[in-house]
Amino acid sequence: MDHLSKLEAKSVAIFREAYSEFKNLGMLWSIGKDSTVLLWLARKAFFGHVPFPLIHVDTHYKIPEMIEYRDKFALQWNLDMIYGENEDALNRKLTHPDGNVSRVECCQLLKAKALKDTLSGEGKRYRLNHNIRQYEEDKNSEAFTGVIVGVRADEEGSRSKERYFSPRDKNNSWEVGDQPPEFWNQFKTDFAPGTHLRIHPLLDWTELDIWEYIKRENIPIVSLYFDKGSGKRYRSLGCGPCTKPVESTAKNVDEIIEELKSGKFANVAERSGREQDKEGGGLEELRKGGYM
Repeated sequence: MDHLSKLEAKSVAIFREAYSEFKNLGMLWSIGKDSTVLLWLARKAFFGHVPFPLIHVDTHYKIPEMIEYRDKFALQWNLDMIYGENEDALNRKLTHPDGNVSRVECCQLLKAKALKDTLSGEGKRYRLNHNIRQYEEDKNSEAFTGVIVGVRADEEGSRSKERYFSPRDKNNSWEVGDQPPEFWNQFKTDFAPGTHLRIHPLLDWTELDIWEYIKRENIPIVSLYFDKGSGKRYRSLGCGPCTKPVESTAKNVDEIIEELKSGKFANVAERSGREQDKEGGGLEELRKGGYM
């Protein structure tokens, strides 16, 4: 079995273990390459069907192509698609683009709090109605007790501290120093009542692994990752005002793989274009409060 097949097999096993052990599971789909590979693996694990809802946090500042891509494949793959938002912060213009909060505070409101309220059922959820091809307010407010996330350990420092099955408290807060050991592919799946679980099937994958798997499986990826003639493309996707494209002429998956293997991005941090990561407190503090 080759390297990618081993990674695939382990991720599929994590999916099946999570589904057998935990109820009220959801899976985050941020529209980026990692969570789209995660979705592809979920479809493989359950023979083309995803047996839990897909959850997206809409900040209303995502690049339009991302939302178009989300809805296209949610309909095409018959996904149970839900999105949530921080309606109060948006209405009060408590955002960085409006000039009223810092980038990190904006992420805390539009991402971390919106995610927490969407998962708990305290905030409004909108569910895709496949019959009318539109979103409607979801009447189901039952809390998700576990959520599957496309986190990779190599992507950023705080993510290297995660486990495959990573507990949070009932408020989604993360105690970085209190994580269960995971030795020899033995995973703790027995947690106290009220524990919220984050499950990370991609934890051992690298950025290069992701792109090589996209190539092998011919996975459709949002076109923002490719240069369309401007000499720029996105390497990491987030909100438009806080995510900068990188200088790159890579127009296809093969050229991205080459850049990662021996080219200009071989030793450059993947999230170097994310402005919120550069503010005081950083991503780890955001993630302690529930951010992905």
